[in-house]
Amino acid sequence: QLTPASFLRIGQLSNVDLNEDIRELETEVPRQHPNEIPHNEKLLSLKYESLDYDNSENQLFLEEERRINHAAFRTVEIKRWVICAMIGILTGLVACFIDIVVENLAGLKYRVVKGNIDKFTEKGGLSFSLLLWATLNASVVMVGSVIVAFIEPVAAGSGIPQIKCYLNGVKIPHVVRLKTLVIKVCGVILSVVGGLAVGKEGPMIHSGAVIAAGISQGRSTSLKRDFKIFEYFRRDTEKRYFVSAGAAAGVSAAFGAPVGGVLFSLEEGASFWNQFLTWRIFFASMISTFTLNSVLSVYHGNAWDLSSPGLINFGRFDTEKMGYTIQEIPIFIFMGVVGGILGALFNALNYWLTMFRIRYIHRPCLQVVEAMLVAAVTATVGFVMIYCSRDCQPIQGSTVAYPLQLFCADGEYNSMATAFFNTPEKSVVNLFHDPPGSYNPMTLGMFTLMYFFLACWTYGLTVSAGVFIPSLLIGAAWGRLFGISLSYLTKGSIWADPGKYALMGAAAQLGGIVRMTLSLTVIMMEATGNVTYGFPIMLVLMTAKIVGDYFVEGLYDMHIQLQSVPFLHWEAPVTSHSLTAREVMSTPVTCLRRIERVGTVVDILSDTSSNHNGFPVVESNPDATQVAGLRGLILRSHLIV
Repeated sequence: QLTPASFLRIGQLSNVDLNEDIRELETEVPRQHPNEIPHNEKLLSLKYESLDYDNSENQLFLEEERRINHAAFRTVEIKRWVICAMIGILTGLVACFIDIVVENLAGLKYRVVKGNIDKFTEKGGLSFSLLLWATLNASVVMVGSVIVAFIEPVAAGSGIPQIKCYLNGVKIPHVVRLKTLVIKVCGVILSVVGGLAVGKEGPMIHSGAVIAAGISQGRSTSLKRDFKIFEYFRRDTEKRYFVSAGAAAGVSAAFGAPVGGVLFSLEEGASFWNQFLTWRIFFASMISTFTLNSVLSVYHGNAWDLSSPGLINFGRFDTEKMGYTIQEIPIFIFMGVVGGILGALFNALNYWLTMFRIRYIHRPCLQVVEAMLVAAVTATVGFVMIYCSRDCQPIQGSTVAYPLQLFCADGEYNSMATAFFNTPEKSVVNLFHDPPGSYNPMTLGMFTLMYFFLACWTYGLTVSAGVFIPSLLIGAAWGRLFGISLSYLTKGSIWADPGKYALMGAAAQLGGIVRMTLSLTVIMMEATGNVTYGFPIMLVLMTAKIVGDYFVEGLYDMHIQLQSVPFLHWEAPVTSHSLTAREVMSTPVTCLRRIERVGTVVDILSDTSSNHNGFPVVESNPDATQVAGLRGLILRSHLIV
């Protein structure tokens, strides 16, 4: 007998979008919270399904394809270009929104705290300023963490591992929903304003992917609206092509690097690639960086000069005085080695931390408390470092946004404050471009050490945040320190410019953490607007990747593995050549015959042991002597419809 409950069970096993309402019922089951969740990262999780990349060939599909004539195919092609342009425009606008809101809110926060510190420096009682700063940070981060932990947990982190899985062909629940986009954007604004050691660049990639998935499908599950446009693209193949375009548009909006975006999509993302795709993705990236550029230029009041191509602008490096000589090549290689070792250390620490989080900090309320704790600690560390630093620099000729005087003489500012009392993006640019002598080596050393642990602790919190900028900042700090010590050793020769080594250090550190080679080289070249350093950056990144891979895998791959996602790598494991399919299949195989009774189909669908999403269809022959011949495959979603 078919009770409604057994129908619900059939619906639950499926992962198609047809039964949204049924899937909502599933989530209302009360969950018991154990204290420790035993987590084994060697096992694969059952909650992930694959995207159906190949079209399911059957008579209906073939008839539908035959109905489409030549003109209709033309319009489909035009629609593809239109969608790519829309992806670019919307991604650029989202990036503008994030940038403008962060700039205004962070500026407000820093002005309040600076006024407070200046007031209390004169009459004593600086602990009030510390309290104010820590409370502001913790409360902002609390809001950002609550929306992520309680409304949409997929929006946590940078979203790059999730998009990587999606493009690899693994369907991660809710990863390209509109709700995820809203939470992601709000969350990243709040976490950057809350002063955490995070960047707003990583989440742009996720945002671009969500925008692409939403536009190309012409409907929204979160709004429960269907706009009845672009219905031809409602298949996983097409959706995935557009998502890779969205990810590329996100990269190019974040760094002002359209070519870097295309290469990122190619290197980190898609497992399937074709020639037309490259051109369309490049188009989307170009449009996205142009949109961002024009809107931000109008916002900054110089409408015609298009001066801000990306969210982060490393500023222009002056090529005349900043070439490199042949004897610097070994130095660059050495920096790559250091970056690889530090990156491997970062990843190993983050691995243990994430294992601890999965086991013990799995309730949303605990996650929010941890995020607030990190925010308060970050503010406290920053304050104590500024307070203890006696490194004063003259104010004139410097480009500091919020100069803190504290205990310096009049007309001077505290140089530790330029590093901590600022959004990370600005700090990176300062480290690249401040003239030699504007930082004390002691200041830089302490800053690198502290920021390394803060960034490591922050990545993997339940807030939306990228790891790009913090790793660039750590690398730029130790790279500049390296450059200062070099010029000290060589008695201040012209080639030992600290800014150049800051750039190499930043590349080495980022390469050591995320292990991207090709796309990262191009992104760094486009963001600095300088081709001269192409070779050194490539050397540094390759060295960092080789050294880092010797110890531990990249941060994103590690997080994919920790979430037990069945991710397929480029190559099969070496030992797998001797395996055959029958050794890994479960027996007996659940098959359907060509003519089948409804009862049998319902039984197979509601049987929990055969939780498959596709079933082989075999020839229904009366005598059991011959082997049944395979006729094709039918998906669970088709059967349910």
